[in-house]
Amino acid sequence: MLVAAGLSLLVFGPVAWSQQALVAPQSEIKFTFKQLGVPVSGHFKSFEADVQLDPADLAASSVKLDVDTGSATIGDAQTDAELVKQPWFDTAQFPKASFVSSSIKPLQDGQYEADGTLTIKGVSSAVKVPVTLEQTGDVTVASGRLPIQRLGYKIGDGDWSDTSVVADEVQVQFKFTLTGVGKL
Repeated sequence: MLVAAGLSLLVFGPVAWSQQALVAPQSEIKFTFKQLGVPVSGHFKSFEADVQLDPADLAASSVKLDVDTGSATIGDAQTDAELVKQPWFDTAQFPKASFVSSSIKPLQDGQYEADGTLTIKGVSSAVKVPVTLEQTGDVTVASGRLPIQRLGYKIGDGDWSDTSVVADEVQVQFKFTLTGVGKL
């Protein structure tokens, strides 16, 4: 399934040609970090994902997410203009961040774990992403939170590597609202 923020595309999933689609207005990727001890929140305005989700056959399920790093915003034009520059996302050289799953496994009661590779600014790391799936009727919400260490991905490097100014930990939160997933 190919989905893009702001768009809802009809796609074909892996199970009996089921149709899956993202409900874009109800999907998001947000981030929170601390600057001088004060929480700062933002989000990415543009992302796309190829999701093949079959709860009955998780071995055949996969997620590939591409995030337009130039779409990061914290709601302040001056700061947003800095985010695209070299010390931060360096969007001229690294316009996308990505996550590619290698496996998805069930844990308990709607809880899953997606193992995969997160790549930001050319740095790739293995991560385990906790995911909660909730279903109401034909709508499935996949949500979770992943803490990352920004300096490990060279985000805010150089003069901005002082963690007393900008904390190293960034909480990335996501929510994807999907239709056509099938019964959980």
